[in-house]
Amino acid sequence: MSHVPQIRIPATYMRGGTSKGVFFRLQDLPERAQVPGPARDALLCRVIGSPDPYGKHTDGMGGATSSTSKVVIISPSTQPGHDVDYLYGQVPIEGAFIDWSGNCGNLSSAVGPFAIANGMIDPARVPRDGLCTVRIWQANIQKTIVAHVQVTNGEVQETGDFELDGVTFPAAEVQLEFIDPADEGDGDGGGAMFPTGQLVDDLDVPGVGMFKATMINAGVPMVFVEAAALGYDGTELQGAINEDKTALEKLEAIRAHGAVRMGLVADVAAAAKRPLTPKVAFVAPPKDYMSSSGKPVKAGDIDLLARAMSMGKLHHAMTGIGAVATAPAVALPRTLPASAARPSPAVWVRLGPPSGTPA
Repeated sequence: MSHVPQIRIPATYMRGGTSKGVFFRLQDLPERAQVPGPARDALLCRVIGSPDPYGKHTDGMGGATSSTSKVVIISPSTQPGHDVDYLYGQVPIEGAFIDWSGNCGNLSSAVGPFAIANGMIDPARVPRDGLCTVRIWQANIQKTIVAHVQVTNGEVQETGDFELDGVTFPAAEVQLEFIDPADEGDGDGGGAMFPTGQLVDDLDVPGVGMFKATMINAGVPMVFVEAAALGYDGTELQGAINEDKTALEKLEAIRAHGAVRMGLVADVAAAAKRPLTPKVAFVAPPKDYMSSSGKPVKAGDIDLLARAMSMGKLHHAMTGIGAVATAPAVALPRTLPASAARPSPAVWVRLGPPSGTPA
């Protein structure tokens, strides 16, 4: 009986924030998968268990959600002043391809610990006890991320008391700095941060309607719309959106037309081949709500209600990189997130996503 030859590939299954993924060192991949192309994508899809028409990832390392169907490749950095290059791939559950068009902000927090644990950082820079700083080159978006990782007895500290709504158990905290996540603009809403040159656009989505939209590229391309324009109040949980086929189709149509308006794809059909980016989110002013875990969230504890879509479904928490994009959108007057947010001089923007974490 014939069979496919068996191979062994070192890999690490890691959580970062509210996401999980399978991490590889580039050098450990088979030679044909060490370069971009069909061989790499086919191998990594098989690792995750995609495409899976049953939507379960039973035969693979994926978790059958956008938050848990991810792959990461780490290598010594090719960029001066950086320690490692970090390449991220989002694996569709039912698709036979990998979307390399963006970053995962949550998994970014696992890159530093992975690099330290795998001996990719100069031992002289790893303290016996204290914080180790890892400079990461995010290869998908060509940006710098700085991770501050707790080290105890010369090893990455994994346990701790840092709690994150959307994650069941506490763990050690990893602080990240996203350096210059947006490209240079003209200072008045134009340029690459706002690809259309406008803080707010009229987005005409045939068969769906006309929507006000803020389209920003800061860490990740995002399309923000008002919750009220969709008939929502911003406190919706996953079931209200993900079990509504019409709602999912409407939000995907908005995302696809936003992708065209932002110049990311040539036409709406091409957006289906790029499901990771842009992301679409709807926002609303602060309001009391009950989180997905049953925890009450008070309006006074948050600055903005935000619901982000990821790979065609409402995210159970908030995409990390989506939060990065939301912050400058709130900071700039007249954008939709800024108009919905509570006026505040505070440095931090506290978001209220389904999981309830003020972030």
